[in-house]
Amino acid sequence: MAFDSLQEKISKSFRNLQGKGQLSEKNMEDTLKEIRIALLEADVNYGVTKNFLEAVKTKALGQDVLNALEPGQVLIKIVNDELVELLGGNEEGIRFKEDGITVIMVVGLQGTGKTTHVAKMANLFKKEGHKPLLVAGDIIRPAAIDQLMTLGQSIGVEVFSHGVDVPVLETVKDALDKASSQGNDVVIIDTAGRLQIDDKLMQELKDLKQLTKPDEILLTVDALTGQDIANVAATFQKEIGISGLIVTKFDGDSKGGAVLSVKALTGVPIKFTGVGEKIEDLEVFHPDRLAQRILGMGDVVSLVEKAQEKMDTELAEKSAKRMMAGKFTMDDLLVQIEQSQKMGPFAAIVKMLPGMGEMSKQLEGVDADAQLRKTKAIIQSMTKSERNDPSVIRSSHKRRIAMGSGTSVNDVNKLLNQYERMRKVMKQLSGMKGLFGGF
Repeated sequence: MAFDSLQEKISKSFRNLQGKGQLSEKNMEDTLKEIRIALLEADVNYGVTKNFLEAVKTKALGQDVLNALEPGQVLIKIVNDELVELLGGNEEGIRFKEDGITVIMVVGLQGTGKTTHVAKMANLFKKEGHKPLLVAGDIIRPAAIDQLMTLGQSIGVEVFSHGVDVPVLETVKDALDKASSQGNDVVIIDTAGRLQIDDKLMQELKDLKQLTKPDEILLTVDALTGQDIANVAATFQKEIGISGLIVTKFDGDSKGGAVLSVKALTGVPIKFTGVGEKIEDLEVFHPDRLAQRILGMGDVVSLVEKAQEKMDTELAEKSAKRMMAGKFTMDDLLVQIEQSQKMGPFAAIVKMLPGMGEMSKQLEGVDADAQLRKTKAIIQSMTKSERNDPSVIRSSHKRRIAMGSGTSVNDVNKLLNQYERMRKVMKQLSGMKGLFGGF
């Protein structure tokens, strides 16, 4: 994931301040120097890095951090606030019209995930209660029209197209007329990309802008392209004017520094990030949440939102209550595993928890998701009575369960031992609950 290395280095620089009652000027200088190196190694623009650290130092001296009660914490807060400002300040969502149709043009170079993210946005807006219409405006690539048609069908969103033989301006004009007549409140236009920025591409986009007078022009940029993001954004901003960025492949192993640089260099905010290949893998960009993750504070708000969206909360809560009452079965454990799997890879979830940076590092090279799948297979190979009361399982049962789940008898024994330990702990917690009056 982008920023993993940066997060680790910045967290390490602040770790040196922990437990210090006082902060010397040298300690602060050393910490800021480490942050400077971390930012530059993460591919943050040199000028942006310089200005960022100067702002931090000015605020630190202005707030007299050296004599503060908790100097380390105060310095972390200042760095956090400046990171939020660097990333764009307040979150930049889509400015939907209260009445009428909100028109969004999506532009970008070829290969940046433009068509896919048009559909991802439509899926997100539909979940929020909007009625989007997609427009296949990339008539240069017939495959792009087919791709958008397929994606639209998969999410239940209509795609308007006249094919490749009708000029794009005519297609878009007819699409807007249809959206108006059938009550669509959002129109998202997928435009043609090029392998490089050229005059023909820009003129077509200028003509589309003049025709549609869009509320948003969003540029897709690939997180893996590094500093070139700012150059591409600056060119599109100068030529046609853009209102925001969609950063694709944000889940990739990129340094991420360009994302920190782009708002300061171009004035264009990031609005969405693509965090995976699935249609639902699109997130609204929150500068404050990313700043907290970079500083190792986790992202509990996003984790809760993900849980509310993905999990069957009623089923999970019912199972959790049984577990806390010390009455849980293997079926309850299976429910918890299945619900947690809906939220994505285990390592990614751990990173969103405050102070769990070290644990996520320990998980590197450990396939926790494979272990969960193995546990799930073992439970599903048990009979209903065995799941309800694992104490009835004998040696012959274990061999059958191992064979049915593609595991070993040793794996079955490990799960049974873990289950028994969990059951005892839950029983003790249940007793304490009664002891402390339901606290």
